[in-house]
Amino acid sequence: MHLLFPCPSTVSTSPTLTARLRARLGRTLLALAALPALLMPMLYMPVAQAQVSAPEIAARSWLLLDVTSGQVLAAHEPDLRIEPASLTKLMTAHLAFAALKEKRISLDMRPAVSTKAWKSIGSRMFVDPAKPATIEELLNGMIVQSGNDASIILAEAIAGTEEAFAEAMNREAQRLGMRNTQFRNATGLPDPEHYTTARDLALLAVRVVQDYPDLYPMYAKKEYTYNNIRQPNRNRLLFVDPTVDGLKTGHTEAAGYCLIATARRDQPGGNFQRRLLSIVLGTSSEAVRAIESQKLLNWGFQNFDAVRVQAKAQPSGDYPVWKGAVDTVPGGLEQDLIVTVPRGQADKVQGEVERLQPLVAPLAEGDRIGMLRVKLDGQVIAERPLVALKSVEPAGWFGRAWDSLHMMFAN
Repeated sequence: MHLLFPCPSTVSTSPTLTARLRARLGRTLLALAALPALLMPMLYMPVAQAQVSAPEIAARSWLLLDVTSGQVLAAHEPDLRIEPASLTKLMTAHLAFAALKEKRISLDMRPAVSTKAWKSIGSRMFVDPAKPATIEELLNGMIVQSGNDASIILAEAIAGTEEAFAEAMNREAQRLGMRNTQFRNATGLPDPEHYTTARDLALLAVRVVQDYPDLYPMYAKKEYTYNNIRQPNRNRLLFVDPTVDGLKTGHTEAAGYCLIATARRDQPGGNFQRRLLSIVLGTSSEAVRAIESQKLLNWGFQNFDAVRVQAKAQPSGDYPVWKGAVDTVPGGLEQDLIVTVPRGQADKVQGEVERLQPLVAPLAEGDRIGMLRVKLDGQVIAERPLVALKSVEPAGWFGRAWDSLHMMFAN
């Protein structure tokens, strides 16, 4: 569903010189063009959190993110440093997926099995050193079976040693904006200097989901068999909720039971699917982490709606241009803008465009010409750069001279 913004007052594009001059003389340089309320379904953001009571979640730290809009719907202690346990393997997978994408490794490669990997403790996929597994098998073993041996083999195949791989993990964490994260290994085995937060894990999880659509379906597998050993996925939600397609479990004595879960459901009347991501850290049992994660996902889908405010490359209006071969340029967004609000709050959503002043030709397609902001109850819940959807060539010498004179008087 699309929200069409009314165009600001447009300028005549008559080819006659008189009409063009009259149009230019009639321009106004308003700094802010307010848009009326967006009459569409309801959405949500952190600013509306007080309007919808969050459920009680039995976890040390938790967070619910609407991936479709990028908005946090609710959270408790999202910046609390915790031991990530096997949630660490999300970063290991992220770097392995990137290495595949960059063709530094391939799915049919068979990396050697080091003694360190073979003797790894904790959950394993039971790789046989005499018969090395392929990268594809290792990824399944790490993702579905949470194999520590698979994680170490992948780390060594990509970076040479697990220690070098951990350095790469930390560099990537910084690049992604994971400010409260530090990795010491590829598995999540306990280390006092190995920590992260729910907020940082959300940043990482979104990248895994969105950046690798061809590889991400591995996370939806309910079981995997390797070396004649079948192991089920520890994510119980895959077995009880058909809309859940990932993501990762974790457990150590210090970390408790942790789960990052994500689900996609149709947005009623929206003609698109909406994805929510729940992160539940430090629960008391495997059953509790599944129950609390399901509770969060259901609460998010039931109490909030997502709305496509503006579609990619859809004009939101025509904006005046000085010294151009044409008088206006259509403005729009480079990506779809979807926001989330509590049900029943759509009529309180407002949009406004702040234009760069003055806009002077030449303009290239994609040049920023302003900012589109979406507000709920007076607070900004989303903003995106407004860009030119077409190029504007400079006017002839007379048009440029006339506009220079007019701009001087207008200012």
